[in-house]
Amino acid sequence: MDQSAPPRVAIVGGGIAGLAAAFFLRDAPVSVTVLEGSPRLGGKLAVSQVAGIAVDEGAEALLARRPEGTGLIRAAGLAGQLVAPGTTAARIWSRERMRPLPRRQVMGVPADLDDLARSGLLSAGGMARARADPGLPATPRDGDVAVASYVGARFGRELVDRLVDPLLGGVYAGRSEELSFEATLPGLAEESRRHPSLTEAAGVLMPPRPAAADAGSAAEATVFTTLAGGLGTLPAAVAAASGAEVRTEAMVRELARTPDGWRLTVGSAHAPACLDADAVVLAIPAQPAGRLLTGLPGAADARAALAQIAYASMAIVTLAYPASRFPAPLEGSGYLVPAVDGRPVKAVTFSSVKWPHLRAADPGMVVVRCSLGRAGEEQLLQRDDADLAALAAADLSAATGVRGEPAGARVTRWGGALPQYTVGHVGRVKRIRAGVASEPGLAVCGAAYDGIGIPACIATARAAAAQVVRYLRDGRPAGVTGGG
Repeated sequence: MDQSAPPRVAIVGGGIAGLAAAFFLRDAPVSVTVLEGSPRLGGKLAVSQVAGIAVDEGAEALLARRPEGTGLIRAAGLAGQLVAPGTTAARIWSRERMRPLPRRQVMGVPADLDDLARSGLLSAGGMARARADPGLPATPRDGDVAVASYVGARFGRELVDRLVDPLLGGVYAGRSEELSFEATLPGLAEESRRHPSLTEAAGVLMPPRPAAADAGSAAEATVFTTLAGGLGTLPAAVAAASGAEVRTEAMVRELARTPDGWRLTVGSAHAPACLDADAVVLAIPAQPAGRLLTGLPGAADARAALAQIAYASMAIVTLAYPASRFPAPLEGSGYLVPAVDGRPVKAVTFSSVKWPHLRAADPGMVVVRCSLGRAGEEQLLQRDDADLAALAAADLSAATGVRGEPAGARVTRWGGALPQYTVGHVGRVKRIRAGVASEPGLAVCGAAYDGIGIPACIATARAAAAQVVRYLRDGRPAGVTGGG
C-alpha cells in the first residue's frame, strides 16, 4: 500500500446505511469507496412516476421524532424538501368494515382499554378478555418470547389477530407468532419488567393526552415526514454530500485479510478486480454479509448468527384513479388488514390524502399504495405484475367502492427485503457484533440489526463509522499508515 496516502475505507453496500456511513466518514482523514452490486444506489429507497406523479416505490416516510433521519436530510442539503403529512389517522379494515385505529396504543398493545372498546375492533368476548389484563398476575418470561405468545397471554388471541398482527405485518411483513417481543417492541418489553399489566406498561410509553380535542391532529402530523420529491431522492443527495467514490455494478465477492488490512474481490467471476482497504464496513443484508465473513476465524459465530436472520419479500402496487371514481372522498391516511381475514393486500396508504403535496401535483388524481406479502406468502408474490395489480385493485374496490380501471399502475417487488426479527434476535445481534469486533477494522450496519426504519439504519451507520475511525486512529498495527 502507498504509505503516504490516507487510509482507505471500503463500504460494501450502497443503500441508505452504506451511504450514511460514507457521509459520517467525510470529515475523517480517510478515502472512502462505496461498492454497490446493483446498477443503482439507494436500496429500498426509489422514486418513479405513476400517472405523471412522482411516488416512492419503497419507504415513503420516516419518523420525525428520531433525529437521525431528519438530521441527515438537513446535512445533505434537503431541509427545504421536508414536508409533513396532512393526516396520520389510520384505520383497520376488519371483518369487511372500516374501524378506527385506536390512538393510545403501542404497536397494537392498548394503553387505554376504553379507547380500544370504542374502536369496535373486538367482539364482546374479545373485549372482555382484553379487559382482564390489569387484574392478571405477571406473565412469566424467561428470556425472549414471541409477541403473540406474550401479548396473547395478557389480552387474548383476538386482540393479537385484529390489532397487533396487522401493525407488525405492516412494518416487518412478519407474523406475531414468530417475531421477537424484545426486538420489535423493546420499550414495551422493558416497561413490562416493571409493570405486570401491559396496559399500564403501554401507558408509560404514551405521550401526554392533548389538552384540547383538536390538539391531537396537530401533534400526530409531526410523527412522520417525507421529502417533496420522494424519499427516493435522498440516496443521491447523501452520496454527493459524502464526497466518497461510489461504484455501482461492483459486486463484492470475497473479503480476505492481508498483512496490511483487507482485500476485496470485486466484479464478475470472469473478470474480478481487487481493492485493498485499511477498514471495511459491511452495509448489506445478513446472509451476503455472512458469506463475506467466510474464512475469517474470529467471525465464525457472527457468520452463524447472520445466517439465522431470515428475510421476507413483499410488493408495492401503486394505483392512480381519477378522484371521481371514488363514491366518497377518502378519509385518513389509509388502512391495515388483519391476516386472518384472508385478503391479499395487508395495508393501503391513501398517498394523495396523507401527503398534500401529492394531491397538489394533480388535484384530479388519487394515488394509493397497496402492500402485499407477509412472511410465508411467497406463492402470492409469484403472480405476474398484471395479476398482482388486479388483486390490489379488487381489494381496494371492496374496501372503498372505487369503480373502474386505474389510470396508472406500478408494481414494485422487494424480494427478500425485510429482515425478520424472530425470537432470539437481540442475542443474535450481540453475537454478530462480538464476532465482527474480533476482526479489527471491520464493522457492520443496516436494517438487520436494531430496526428497519430509516433513522434506525442511519444510527447503525453512524456507529459503524465511529468504530472504523477509532480503529484507524488507535488500533491499526504499527507501520500501517495508508490505503492503496
